[in-house]
Amino acid sequence: MPAAGTPADFDAVYAAQYADLTVQLYAYFGDRQEAQDVVQEAFCRALRKWSSVSRYDDPVAWVRRVAWNLAVSRWRRSRTALSFLRRQRPQEPRVEGPNTDRIELVEALATLPPAQRRAMVLHYLGDLSVSEIAERENVAIGTVKSWLHRGRAGLAVQLHQSDHPEARRA
Repeated sequence: MPAAGTPADFDAVYAAQYADLTVQLYAYFGDRQEAQDVVQEAFCRALRKWSSVSRYDDPVAWVRRVAWNLAVSRWRRSRTALSFLRRQRPQEPRVEGPNTDRIELVEALATLPPAQRRAMVLHYLGDLSVSEIAERENVAIGTVKSWLHRGRAGLAVQLHQSDHPEARRA
């Protein structure tokens, strides 16, 4: 600590006290990142007011108090938010995972060239017409038809369904 009336050097105080304050707040939060954030914020506030804080008998006490106030405020905000969420959110509906057909389709789509894959997804899952896809992709309508034809053929091979009517339609 500096002699009475002599301002403390911010860098020296920071270097000497940052770790200790972080350990204290880590013990409080149970989260090292939160503790580091709060101590950093307290030192940032101290730096903005350092010309007056440095003249206190114990500038570290001021930083510690600010850090603890910030910690308590964060804890209260998170507690309030959790309480609100618990009151607002009913039990999440259980959603079944994708069936094997969907997984196989996604895997088969991944084997197609990107243009064909985009065309297939936009047409069959996005319900876009051939002309809408052509406009979006900035290509001719015939190009989109070709991508869709090749995409269906590629999927048929991948899914071992070459006798499926959808694969023969192109």
